[in-house]
Amino acid sequence: MTADKTPAAADKPAAPAPTAMTAAAAAKLVKRTVTAVVDGEAITTQVPVKAAEVLAFKDYGTHVVVVTTDGQKFSSADVAA
Repeated sequence: MTADKTPAAADKPAAPAPTAMTAAAAAKLVKRTVTAVVDGEAITTQVPVKAAEVLAFKDYGTHVVVVTTDGQKFSSADVAA
C-alpha cells in the first residue's frame, strides 16, 4: 500500500474569520432620501444615517439593510441604484 501524500485538513492554515460589522459601519453604507422645500422648490438630497439611529442591521453579502429606531428600513442597494 502507498501512503497518502495529500496534506491533512489540520495542516492547512485556517481562513481568517470575517470581521463582524458594527452598527456604525452599517450606518455609513446607507443613506436616507430627504426632500425639503426651499423657495417653493422641492430639493431632494441623500443624508447619511447616524449610528445612534440604527436599531438593527443585517449584512447580506451583496448589500446591507438597516432598520432605524423610528422603524424605517434602508438598504445599501438603494444607494447604489
